[in-house]
Amino acid sequence: MSAPEDPIPREQPPAEGTQRVVGVPTRRRLPLFARLALALVVLLLALGLAGVVAAVLAWRHFSRDLPEIPTLAQYRPPIVSELVSADGQLTGEFFEERRKVVPFERIPRRLIEALVASEDKNFFEHGGVDWLGTLRAAINTYLLHHRVQGGSTLTQQTAKSILVSAEGFREGTRRNLRRKIRELILARRLEAAFDKQELLWLYLNSVYLGHHSYGAQAAAENYFRKNVEDLTLAESALLAGLPQAPTKYSPFRHPDAAKARRRYVLRRMYEEGMIAADERMAAEEGAVKVFPVDDVFRETAPFYAEQVRRQIVERYGNERILHDGLRVEIAMDLEKQRGAQAAMLAGLMEVDHRQGYFGPVTHVEGKERAELAARLARTWPAGALNMGGYAVGIVTRVDDDAALARVAVGGTQGTLPIAGMRWARKPNPEQNYPDALISRPSTALHEGDVILVRRVERAELLARETKERQKLVPEARVLLTLEQEPKLQGALVSIEPFTGYVPAMVGGYDFDASEFNRAFQACRQPGSAFKPIVYSGAIEKLNYTPATLLTDAPVVYRDETSGVSWKPENYGGSFKGDVTLRDALVHSMNLPAVKTAAALGVDQLVAWAQTVGLTTPVKRELGSAIGSSCTTLWSLANVYALLDRYGEKKASILVRRVLDRDGRLLEDHSAPVDSWVPLSTRLAAAAAAVQTPPVRVMDPRSAFITVSLMHEVATVGTGAQAAKLGKPAAGKTGTTNDSFDTWFMGFTHDLFAGVWLGYDKNEMPLGRHETGGRAALPIWLAYMQSALRDRPQPEFAVPDGIEFVAIDPATGKLATEPARAVIEPFKSESKPIDLEAESPGKPRVEVQDLFGQ
Repeated sequence: MSAPEDPIPREQPPAEGTQRVVGVPTRRRLPLFARLALALVVLLLALGLAGVVAAVLAWRHFSRDLPEIPTLAQYRPPIVSELVSADGQLTGEFFEERRKVVPFERIPRRLIEALVASEDKNFFEHGGVDWLGTLRAAINTYLLHHRVQGGSTLTQQTAKSILVSAEGFREGTRRNLRRKIRELILARRLEAAFDKQELLWLYLNSVYLGHHSYGAQAAAENYFRKNVEDLTLAESALLAGLPQAPTKYSPFRHPDAAKARRRYVLRRMYEEGMIAADERMAAEEGAVKVFPVDDVFRETAPFYAEQVRRQIVERYGNERILHDGLRVEIAMDLEKQRGAQAAMLAGLMEVDHRQGYFGPVTHVEGKERAELAARLARTWPAGALNMGGYAVGIVTRVDDDAALARVAVGGTQGTLPIAGMRWARKPNPEQNYPDALISRPSTALHEGDVILVRRVERAELLARETKERQKLVPEARVLLTLEQEPKLQGALVSIEPFTGYVPAMVGGYDFDASEFNRAFQACRQPGSAFKPIVYSGAIEKLNYTPATLLTDAPVVYRDETSGVSWKPENYGGSFKGDVTLRDALVHSMNLPAVKTAAALGVDQLVAWAQTVGLTTPVKRELGSAIGSSCTTLWSLANVYALLDRYGEKKASILVRRVLDRDGRLLEDHSAPVDSWVPLSTRLAAAAAAVQTPPVRVMDPRSAFITVSLMHEVATVGTGAQAAKLGKPAAGKTGTTNDSFDTWFMGFTHDLFAGVWLGYDKNEMPLGRHETGGRAALPIWLAYMQSALRDRPQPEFAVPDGIEFVAIDPATGKLATEPARAVIEPFKSESKPIDLEAESPGKPRVEVQDLFGQ
């Protein structure tokens, strides 16, 4: 039997001729696959290490200069600054980001659930970053270049708002990638620093929700005019759908898209078990109801608010008013402000009508007319033109026989009778308005004219016509009057003399058309409104009295330096001879004022104007006595307010108090009698007033005499129409050459108001028949009647050292005949007493005799 084969190969003996090496084993080579696997492992380890190093370096690089994570107490994002009227009404807001921070307790649960369901369903589980979502979004956006996809959690979005606030937003793919990485790092830090409730609070006070709304409270106000805690489920779902694309889902611009997005949010809430099916259905079926965003700045009192803004910026800087949430409590009384604006608008329109008709807005024919009619029909559909409302219409027919025109106002056909357009003569400042009223509609209108109209009651048109002409007013369903945008401008300033508050101020006809504030910025010649400065100076410095005789006669003044001669004239060109100071001021005579200024001396006149508060330069010439030196309404108003206070110096203020975002008082100008401020503030103001005695710049008796003379102006003089107020008032008219400027400055014991009316450029005068008493005073009267309704006014108090004496106005001497006597106030040391020397043998008329005492 043969031996079995050895399964293990045996070593073969070396062949002949070879030499055997003893003690060195042979190396086995690894198979190719093994070698490749080993190389791959080494490579992966190297790459992993490099990746870790790169990640660490990248983390450090992108973490560089990241904003510090604030504590909740340190979280002070930009918030809106508010202007609040004296009666607590919001009148303006200033911001770059309209945000109002509210505590977490005010944020409704439904809003939080809506956000989590639609934006970040794993919010309460993840650590700040949804890695899978982030990876998917990065691949789609940066590698596949598909539509940008969101993968950000609520925490990352909060981080983004912090970064954008700190660094600003920059476009570009590389910069966006950099910011995304920084957001991720910051999100991780936020998760480490805050709990989930705190993160939600940060997010809901920072997220941008469209239309200038930052945070849930601002959005609730902007879209629904309510506080965030009052939001319904449907409203919460709508807001929760906005963060992804506020413009795309804007309920104002794209209501259908907003409704679809709201439906998605409600579906996600239902899928997550947050709401029941019936709640979902009810919220989905409701219409998207949002309200236009109120621009309280422009809609309330834009000229006043803008002037306050300028003052606050000057004191605190623009950055602070836009970011720091200041509360600026202003002196404006909203009711008085509205009265001032209404009076200014009505007065401007009335005087503008007297200037004549400047023509239609445009004229249209054919296709252009049809296209405009279609646009107007969309703006004013049938039934949309309310009583008193203004609208644009197209003249469709002019009928002189029927004395009317037909006007298409959108979807409404209106009737414009001659009574509603008699004022529409061609402008002519030399022509007297009542003599130029038109009698035929074709004088002003033609078919195809595009005009501004106002809907009125028939009674208003009847009141414009004489009894004989009233038959020309038809009984049409829609009656109109012809209107036009005034070219005329005006300004009004009102001051409470004893508090210094400015309850109302109007700077022009239309802030949107021109932000130029004519109350503060327009330097205009005051005309005779300057004369109280002249006469008060003479009473104070020269001991003039109301009975001082002045000569109203022609005179020529020659400037020795320039060689120029000047001959002042009175309005109307007549002269009265010798007149008392009282008559000179009451009837606004120019020559006596110039001569009084000459007696004072130009230097003393200039110094006196500055003493009584005029801040604009006064020319060193006698013409300044009758208003040749321009001034602002604001500056001159403060002079009159000082006279009302009998010479007491007090600043007029638009800003009562300023508080910072934490309620700390930054400045306080509150009056002790201000019932709108806390009692502690009033007590502090009263204590300060006691410790700081009033500063008087003139003898109260001189001021009282001046006020007494102006009371005569407002009773029987050039401002006699002011007597319709039915309350003791004093004032002065002002009219410049050719009526380029018209003024009325007047006051009662408790309230001053000044009005200016004119054109911005002296290219055309108001007309020779327009004066301060005719153009400006009616606006003053309308405002004062509104502001002082149901508010009695006392007589002007008589200070110590004043005595009343009966004077003959023709001679300025003591009266001897009661029928000719007038009672005038005198300083005790200046009253006339030497009756025998003045009128020997004639009895003196006593004041009490004139009152039957």
